[in-house]
Amino acid sequence: MKNSLGGKGANLAEMSRLGLPVPAGFTITTECCNAYFALGGQFPEGLKKQVMTALAEVERLMGRKYGDAENPLLVSCRSGARQSMPGMMDTVLNIGLSTTTIPGLIAKTNNERFVWDSYRRLIMMYADVVMEKAEGIEPYDGKGIRRILDEMLDQYKYIKDCKADTDLTAEDLKTLAHAFKRRIKEVLGTEFPDDPMQQLWGGIGAVFKSWVGKKAVSYRRIEGIPENWGTAVNVQTMVFGNMGDSSATGVAFTRNPATGQNLFFGEWLLNAQGEDVVAGIRTPSPLNNATKTDQNRDMKSMEDMMPATYKELDAIRLRLEKHYRDMQDIEFTVEEGKLYMLQCRTGKRGGKAAVTMALDMLDDGLINETDAVLRVNPNQVMEFLLPIIEPKLEAKSQWLLKGLPAGPGSACGEIVFTSADVVRATRMGKKVILVREETNPEDVEGMRDAVGVLTARGGMTSHAALVARGWGKSCIVGASEMQVDAPNKTLKVGDKTLREGALITMNGSAGTVYEGALRLVEPTAGEDYAEFLRFMSIVDKLRTMGVRANADTAVDARKARSFGAEGIGLFRMEHMFYGEGSAKPLFLLRKMILCITVADRVAVLKELFPYMKNDIKGTMEAMDEFPVTIRLLDPPLHEFLPHSQLGRLELSKALGIAEDEVRKRVDALQENNPMMGHRGVRLSVTYPEMTEYQARAIFESAAELIRDGKKVIPEIMVPITCDVRELRHTKEIVERVYAEVVRRFDLKKLKYKLGTMIEIPRAALLADQMAADAEFFSFGTNDLTQLTFGFSRDDIGSFMSAYLDQRILAADPFQTIDQSGVGALIEMATLKGRAVRPDLKVGICGEQGGDPASVEFCYKTGLTYVSCSAFRVPVARVAAAQAAIKAAKQ
Repeated sequence: MKNSLGGKGANLAEMSRLGLPVPAGFTITTECCNAYFALGGQFPEGLKKQVMTALAEVERLMGRKYGDAENPLLVSCRSGARQSMPGMMDTVLNIGLSTTTIPGLIAKTNNERFVWDSYRRLIMMYADVVMEKAEGIEPYDGKGIRRILDEMLDQYKYIKDCKADTDLTAEDLKTLAHAFKRRIKEVLGTEFPDDPMQQLWGGIGAVFKSWVGKKAVSYRRIEGIPENWGTAVNVQTMVFGNMGDSSATGVAFTRNPATGQNLFFGEWLLNAQGEDVVAGIRTPSPLNNATKTDQNRDMKSMEDMMPATYKELDAIRLRLEKHYRDMQDIEFTVEEGKLYMLQCRTGKRGGKAAVTMALDMLDDGLINETDAVLRVNPNQVMEFLLPIIEPKLEAKSQWLLKGLPAGPGSACGEIVFTSADVVRATRMGKKVILVREETNPEDVEGMRDAVGVLTARGGMTSHAALVARGWGKSCIVGASEMQVDAPNKTLKVGDKTLREGALITMNGSAGTVYEGALRLVEPTAGEDYAEFLRFMSIVDKLRTMGVRANADTAVDARKARSFGAEGIGLFRMEHMFYGEGSAKPLFLLRKMILCITVADRVAVLKELFPYMKNDIKGTMEAMDEFPVTIRLLDPPLHEFLPHSQLGRLELSKALGIAEDEVRKRVDALQENNPMMGHRGVRLSVTYPEMTEYQARAIFESAAELIRDGKKVIPEIMVPITCDVRELRHTKEIVERVYAEVVRRFDLKKLKYKLGTMIEIPRAALLADQMAADAEFFSFGTNDLTQLTFGFSRDDIGSFMSAYLDQRILAADPFQTIDQSGVGALIEMATLKGRAVRPDLKVGICGEQGGDPASVEFCYKTGLTYVSCSAFRVPVARVAAAQAAIKAAKQ
């Protein structure tokens, strides 16, 4: 029913069925919305006849007639998609008021002020929603008709010395209404319609059109709501909260949506209509005394001023929650003492509140464990882990800059423009944010020390984003409105210039940057965190697919394990050459790369060997009893080489050659397209000694840990393969080293697996051949997406927003798996691989491994596990459990 009637229409019908006081009305289905757009903005055949039939039934039930001069019926037109989109689509109230119907309504209600107040509201709302927004009129200087009319209202109140709208007389409102209509004609070039039927169809069409309005489209993209769902239109009899002090309107939640506390929570206004509460036109009062705060303690509650009506509303609140078995968001109106329910829907809530409600309802027997897990959006569990800007303070603050929310949590610090300056500032005890046009591997030390990273370029899987997410560090990328002048150490946004040392605060979860220092608060670790752990234990009981983490050090591995990771799905060998303590191994790697002979390379590899072994051993020890997938060296070698003269001089000294010769060797290693160049398994083919020493480091680390009583499960992953013969070449080296190590450590056996990373479409197409030698597949979805689409993940910032805005793509494929393209390759490769090797272990280790939609796809495809950055592990655990629950219900 919800798919056709939308959430609002379905719930209005359900409340009517329950016998609750719901004003009569009817719903135009979402299918009509889709037909409307398919017909180029024309109403489908037969709709007008059906609407008139339904309207006649409403007239019969209410004892009034739409457009009648003596006993007029007024209606509202409200949107209603199948998934709640609060505030994203449009509503029009008081439809049917005209010069014909106004006298009759005044005579019937004996309340001239109420009628003219309702009429001026209709004019303001209709002009905004129907005459401007629905017609696609872009206001001059961003000053729309609603703002113009609001300014006229404020100016008139100032002249009349009225503090509130309620202080205006009937004559004042009548004067304003006529002035509004004249101004609308001047600004929009058309008359405000005086025909009630024209108003009705204008309202219906405008609600349909609001489905494709900018804010609705943006919200759907963020929430992953399909465009083809459409919105329903609810045409409902108007009831009036603005008929005097015996009338009121309000919005409430059956529980506190911020804390999850089981207290009736809401706000109300005397003598008002619903838009006054939602739009903040007047400051609303608390619904009851139990939820008063220091800020509203002196305001009168509905519980005090309308005790009988409040008691009735509270009883309905309890009945609705018991019926829907979930927290409800409700809207109500009191018309001259009589309560009417205008809406109920599943209420939006914060992450901590969602967990609290789910567990409380579980304890109360209202829901079961599977329901409890489904009640929490996977991304919401992030709230338990990361510092945030104090919510009320952030809500009042105007952001300076927006970009892509690439790294979680919030950060506050002084801006600096180079990695070296970050390191120096950190040593002085300062908290700093690294600001760059874009980052590269040489910035990693600064990125590690900085509290946050802000870049003008790059996408969600750019270098900055990948590294920051892996460290749980606040990061915003692709903030293209800022101009970074690193040499002069300035950041410019519009006409505002910030210099090095200026304070900014960034919300990496929302992509917003604020000037100055906003207070950060840690998510509480006490009772809230205990609830989080209890909730996650239920999640793991219902989850069947594994969740691993991408981690490159023992510290990262321990953090991942504390978040519930069941192994490491991606240990990147090259990350020992970045960040803290990397100076010596990086120097040795550079020295080895520039060696000419095999003997010279082997000599340097022997020096490098202890460093490789140290990181591998520490990570395997931290993940005792869980598998660790170690990817052999992957990046192109030139990425590690120095670009500064000082770095080249250091190498020339170590190698005993001239600096000019070093520059020649560095230049010789440069590639036109390094992403598709000399990297991954190709290094194994050309420099087998590099693979040999990596394998030796892995096996010796494992052997030593086994000797110490540890249970280790190394998995060696060969990257960027496109042919099984590459894999066999590497396998021969690995097996030879394995035999040597087992013999030297006097072990009967050392359990390990050898597999490959599927990143190239050809490897996916030939997965049956690959599976003959690979014991596991791990889909590197970042590179697989690049090579399937032909998109560079570091350069998509210049066009991806256009692709999304113009609906060429439904989502950024680097954030969520493209199921029809990349997903088809994953599904095919999994099937072909398991046809040859039924026990083939299959996982993914790209950034999409922490995306809930991608996790669900992986579950449906039959993957063994997903792997993601440590801070996304709880998200993936919840998503995997929900995928299993949904599959069991089908």
